[in-house]
Amino acid sequence: MTETATLARTETKTEHFDVLIVGAGISGVGGAYHLGTQCPGTSYVVLEALDGFGGTWLSHTYPGIRSDSDLYTFGYRFKPWVGPPIATAAEILSYMGEVIEENDLAKNIRYKHKIVSASWSSKDNLWTIEAHRTDTGEASWFTAGFLWMCQGYYRQLKGYTPEWEGMDSFKGTIIHPQEWRDDLDYKGKNVLVIGSGATAATVVPAIAADCNHVTVLQRSPTYFIPGRNENDLANILRELEIAEPIIHDIVRKKILFDQEAFTRRAISEPEVVKAELLAGVRAYLGPDYDVDTHFTPRYRPWRQRIAFVPDGDIFKGITAGKATMVTDEIDRFVEKGVLLKSGKTLEADIILTATGFNLNVLGDIDFTIDDKPLNFADTVTYRGMMFTGVPNMLWIFGYFRASWTLRSDLLADFVCRLLNHMKAKGVKRVEVALREEDHNMPLLPWLDTDNFNPGYMLRGMHLLPKRGDKPEWAHSQDYWREKDEVPAIDLDGPEFVYH
Repeated sequence: MTETATLARTETKTEHFDVLIVGAGISGVGGAYHLGTQCPGTSYVVLEALDGFGGTWLSHTYPGIRSDSDLYTFGYRFKPWVGPPIATAAEILSYMGEVIEENDLAKNIRYKHKIVSASWSSKDNLWTIEAHRTDTGEASWFTAGFLWMCQGYYRQLKGYTPEWEGMDSFKGTIIHPQEWRDDLDYKGKNVLVIGSGATAATVVPAIAADCNHVTVLQRSPTYFIPGRNENDLANILRELEIAEPIIHDIVRKKILFDQEAFTRRAISEPEVVKAELLAGVRAYLGPDYDVDTHFTPRYRPWRQRIAFVPDGDIFKGITAGKATMVTDEIDRFVEKGVLLKSGKTLEADIILTATGFNLNVLGDIDFTIDDKPLNFADTVTYRGMMFTGVPNMLWIFGYFRASWTLRSDLLADFVCRLLNHMKAKGVKRVEVALREEDHNMPLLPWLDTDNFNPGYMLRGMHLLPKRGDKPEWAHSQDYWREKDEVPAIDLDGPEFVYH
């Protein structure tokens, strides 16, 4: 800690809490709920850099922003979802607001508090956290026995845009959807969207009707699952006047059962699953559309996230002539648009770079352990949630092949069980350590890229902790395995070291 920071802290009251939760998004709000219900009497605070709760659903304001997975599983297990399976940001924020109000969580949340540093002291068994007010710049100081990282994994306000040659020569507007401006006038304009992932599939149908034309430029195609934004089972159960909590539980179980079968099939019979996915696209685009070029990926299903397209809206835009897919690569930007490697020029007034995220490793916070800078890439992860040499901290990192909230709920149970276990043992510190049988274990990158390889993870892999070749030392993407394994973790196992 610098001399200036030390002086500033002595002049400012330091607040202490048993637990400090970083972020008031879907994981942080859920964590606050679980702490209140499973660890009564535990003091906690939630620090959020934005001026409200919601995380992604608050910071992303581009047209059409919605979930790309169903809310029966993306919603919390303890709070029934009663709307359409795919929900808008506004609907998700309303749902989260109800959770906060119904459980009196607002009193524990501090908005506009951006954490800049977190320092662990083994002498005191405490984290010291420095946060700056985003509106006044004022510094606030907190100490906490346990740090619960719920800030997500990418930078909310700054998306990833590659540096292409000639970008300065383009006379129109270039903007990443994460940096959307309310004054951006796209009506009657020609819009070029670079990228074809979930963001593009969301924004294109939302703006196409008001644009002169939308062109989607992709280097390679993406898988989609088109379908009705309805859940027939939920509708039937509501007709039978079944209580909403029961409906939520039944529908959630059915969706998870179907998703597990689909995930297993994507690995065991990828060509069959591929044919089924492409058939769904052809059903909207018709037999004459070049699906092979524009919607047939080079990779097997589920090596990257598959977005659900409600009611096939992006495909309807294509068939209506309001949107066009182009599969090619950029040579350079030019005054009126983009020159492709094929020699064709795509002219545009506005270019949206829906080109992915910038990885945010643990909130971009400056971490120190006993006054030594912490490099997370030097640690080994325990089940993608704790890290060797990092005491009293857990990171919520969700699933790519299932809803994020499934893991945030699951790991919230683990945190609460761990905190209660520490209290019962009369200890103040816990960290994970390699066991004797793990010391010759090969250390590998965070993700197995043959299994899952989104671009933002590949770009930032060097920043992430290592994994081992044993299940305990890797971040599993398998909810259906973890839902049984995580609750069964032996908290007195040799990998847990208490003080």
